[in-house]
Amino acid sequence: MIHSFIFSDGRLAGRDLELEALRLVRADKGLIVWVDLDNPTDEEIKAVLEGVFQFHPLAIEDCVAPSDLPKVEDYEDYLFMVTHAVDYSQKEKFATTELDMFLGKDYIVTFHRQPLRSVTTLRDRAVKNTNFVPRGPDRIAHSVLDLLIDNYAPVMDTLRTKLEETEEIVITKASDEKFATELLHARRDFSKLRQIVRPQRDVIERLARGDSKMIRAKLLPYFRDLRDNLARLEDTVMAYSDRLMMAFDIYLNKAAFEANEGIKFLTALTAITLPAVLVGGWYGMNFDHMPELRSPHGYLYASIFTLVSTLVMAIYLKKKKWF
Repeated sequence: MIHSFIFSDGRLAGRDLELEALRLVRADKGLIVWVDLDNPTDEEIKAVLEGVFQFHPLAIEDCVAPSDLPKVEDYEDYLFMVTHAVDYSQKEKFATTELDMFLGKDYIVTFHRQPLRSVTTLRDRAVKNTNFVPRGPDRIAHSVLDLLIDNYAPVMDTLRTKLEETEEIVITKASDEKFATELLHARRDFSKLRQIVRPQRDVIERLARGDSKMIRAKLLPYFRDLRDNLARLEDTVMAYSDRLMMAFDIYLNKAAFEANEGIKFLTALTAITLPAVLVGGWYGMNFDHMPELRSPHGYLYASIFTLVSTLVMAIYLKKKKWF
């Protein structure tokens, strides 16, 4: 689906234009155009990216093909940027949605395959004309990125809650196979989040330094604020990741301890039964000449020896705290 917004002097002048009308608007240098491609068809992609804006084929290829890492590339008269939004649910686990942007002097094109709260929120603001005065494409880009980064907060809250629950289970409850699987999933989620946040911070860092001519100087402080937010987010993710690794180490040590306790119990059980096994094995041999078998009290002596030696072995193992 193609959403288009035309702004004049910071106010919405038109929306959802036909492709031919978009081409005409592009020729008017006094207007700002925002086109949002929301899960577009191949025909819509070709009509907008190739037909209306005539972007470079490599940029279009990078836009259409999924990318695991954020990045930014400067072309002659526009900026191409790949960012990632995050979403998290207990059913779907951790997921990311790619958001691509083409930023020109008087236009911005956003592209995403899945619905994004940040883009949807900004579209609603543009329609209602509330708290949104886009006097430049870079302002729209900043607003999208600001909302995108703000939406990391609920994800971080969910992951923090899950981390605290994991730490409590590691300390207070016995480990099982299901918990081990959940722990590995949590570790994967934090690892994936770290892989996204750091490159995204580098992308915003380039914009905040003023490396791109598509970002006006007066907006650089706003992009530096985004960079600082991502830096704090990265530090938080790293702290959570370290806590999770500590919980994982505790889990492994606890599992090893429980295994050692089981081995100790089996060893103690074997040691306790050792006297009975020795006596039974000795008197169970079918030799013709065994003086002990002719004693009238041999059975009594063997029983007393077995019981006493077993009791002594049990007391010894108990003092050693083997069971």
